Amino acid sequence: MVGSAVVRRLAREGCEILTVGRKDLDLRRQSKVEDWMEANRPDAVVLAAGRVGGIVANSSLPGDFIYDNLAIAANVIHAARGCGVTRLLYLGSSCIYPKLAEQPMTEGALLTGPLEPSNEWYAVAKIAGVKLCQAYRLQHGCDFIAAMPTNLYGPGDNFDPVNSHVVPGLMARIDRALVEGADSVRIWGSGTPRRDFLHVDDLADAAVFLLRHYSGDLPVNIGTGQDISVLELAEMLAETIGWQGRFDFDPSKPDGAPRKVLDAGVLKSLGWTAGTPLRDGLAATYRWYRQAGADNVRGGVIRSRSLDSAGPWLDGNGGEKTMAPQHIGRS
Repeated sequence: MVGSAVVRRLAREGCEILTVGRKDLDLRRQSKVEDWMEANRPDAVVLAAGRVGGIVANSSLPGDFIYDNLAIAANVIHAARGCGVTRLLYLGSSCIYPKLAEQPMTEGALLTGPLEPSNEWYAVAKIAGVKLCQAYRLQHGCDFIAAMPTNLYGPGDNFDPVNSHVVPGLMARIDRALVEGADSVRIWGSGTPRRDFLHVDDLADAAVFLLRHYSGDLPVNIGTGQDISVLELAEMLAETIGWQGRFDFDPSKPDGAPRKVLDAGVLKSLGWTAGTPLRDGLAATYRWYRQAGADNVRGGVIRSRSLDSAGPWLDGNGGEKTMAPQHIGRS
């Protein structure tokens, strides 16, 4: 999802989009990454790749989550330095902040307290990626930067009923309730946790903005600064989809952190703010979901058509090349 959005955004910059499939380049294999980098020698890299999933997936596959994300970050960042990449943007995650960090969370909260246990394996790996950028800047003078997006949603998301994040998971369940005439939809947990949600196209726009305008050591938050409870999100989705029914709660599923909203003041001070209101973004995502074929998207079939499975690499105008690795390892 993220890499495809970055591709769409960079296409507006006149980039020629090239693709390489996962079968041809596994970012977890160091020698393969180094060979590709040496052969193509990109000038800039947007590292959007990683194993991602919701609370259940994180809890069920801790080894996969920490290994895959550590390997991808280490291999791409190290190879980028080795072939002389001039700019690299590493996309982390808001889950790298402590579970009980003061809200809204500033960049300075990183590593000031214990992580949320339900996704700590993923978080540790993403923190390592941020630290790799800082270490390579310190030791080698690399202009590598890091950014932490908040919770993302949009076209190309993973709508799997077990492994998805909250927006696509709820959207798929409410849509199915509408189609099947069900009068209730189950929400995992209590419905009280509060989250900040950002449309993936806004993230892509922020990524291009940061590549142009930021060259600092500290990571930068990317978010809206506005939060909503999971129950309020579900009610907004029900209104968007046109389903009328009740929500039940599943207390056996973890809530995660009670509140997670990013302070986006640094990015705002640089001149960027998100442009997609949540209600509008949800409506656009639902239109994509229905047009793509909800049953196939929910089952993971249509995802193979998107650039997320292809791993696009970008060749910009004037000989400038930008590499935008994609997500790997989705169920």
